[in-house]
Amino acid sequence: MTKTKHIIDATDRTIGRVASEAAALLIGKNSVEFARNIAPKVEVQIINCSKAKIPVKKLEDKVYVTFTGFRGGLYNATLGEVITKKGYGEVIRRAVDGMLPKNKLRKIMIMNLKVAE
Repeated sequence: MTKTKHIIDATDRTIGRVASEAAALLIGKNSVEFARNIAPKVEVQIINCSKAKIPVKKLEDKVYVTFTGFRGGLYNATLGEVITKKGYGEVIRRAVDGMLPKNKLRKIMIMNLKVAE
């Protein structure tokens, strides 16, 4: 069975709408052979991430929080900081990753996501 390829254009669309469409495709919800316990053979490519619609207020207010597990290991980064350090692709990748099911197939599904700026 070959991989099914989908291309999503993020031009003038919000990050959440693009991410939810990509997550549904990666999970395989549109497939006839959909099963929750099997990762589908799907490749999703998101293009024009830098042209996505991001409100100015969200650049300052949206905060990504990570915790290492050690004392003093709480890190905060705003959406604007993540874009300057890692690019628009990382923002969309994090959004899609948060929408995927939290199980062993998540790693396989996120590897089938290709993001192009």
